[in-house]
Amino acid sequence: MIYLLVFFLAASLIFIIYLVHNQRVANREISYIEKKLKSIIDQQTDENVLLYTSNSQMKSLLVQINRLFEHNKKTVANFHSVERSMRKMLSNISHDLKTPLTVILGYIEIILHDKTINQEKEESLLQTVHLKAEEVLELINHFFELVKLESHDIQLEMSKIEVGEICRKTILDYYEILAKKEFDVSIKIPDEQIFVWGNKEAIERILNNLISNALQYGSDGKMIGLHLRSTENKVYIEVIDRGKGILEDDKDRIFERLYTMEDSRNKLYQGSGLGLTITKRLVEQLGGEISIISTPYHKTTFTVEVKRVNY
Repeated sequence: MIYLLVFFLAASLIFIIYLVHNQRVANREISYIEKKLKSIIDQQTDENVLLYTSNSQMKSLLVQINRLFEHNKKTVANFHSVERSMRKMLSNISHDLKTPLTVILGYIEIILHDKTINQEKEESLLQTVHLKAEEVLELINHFFELVKLESHDIQLEMSKIEVGEICRKTILDYYEILAKKEFDVSIKIPDEQIFVWGNKEAIERILNNLISNALQYGSDGKMIGLHLRSTENKVYIEVIDRGKGILEDDKDRIFERLYTMEDSRNKLYQGSGLGLTITKRLVEQLGGEISIISTPYHKTTFTVEVKRVNY
């Protein structure tokens, strides 16, 4: 009996020593993590908390802490990216507003103070003022539309849409322009009805943006194409031209807000750099994707991919 009691006492003592040891190890690890976190926050470094431990709960805690750090890094990087983009956008908006407003004010001053101009000249100046005022209004409207899209203030009403008919109607709206410019036109739209889950106005706006873009920046190739194809689950709308295309270095940036370069196709609206950005945001609201493949003066294709509805 005595031996059994001694055995239990010894086992209890060993267990207590084991618990105390583990507690001390855990305290040291927690102390290290606390100091490391304080150092990272105070010095604003990009480090992670690294610690070798056999404690499974401590390992799990470290994994979650480091996941939080990675999330924070991405959030900060996105914030700085948006901040740079907004600064550039405001700079370009200011420039694009200043140019037509300067013309407007200059012509109005001539009309008001130059008593030598005749009626014909005055009417010509007023027409120019009118056009420039429309440019300003259009730019402002596109700017606020983009702001609403990116802040999710615009909620598209979604329904089952037959996309083939929309494609036919939209390209027909450009018939006179294409004929006047002597463009070759390639239209490939299946006779069968193809349905998507989307918004009619948004799809029309996307197509108008891309076709107008192709007309303006693909005019050298004298060709435009609108192709519609589908798989069991996806629908693909392709707008094609044979113009100067997009250089490889610019493909990842043409959908950025106000990305304007000398040959940028993103100057869809008088150099505002908002056209393709608005197009991309509309496609995203439809739950789709937009991409580009371009070989200058051979073939440039913008492809909109959306989900097909089979019921």
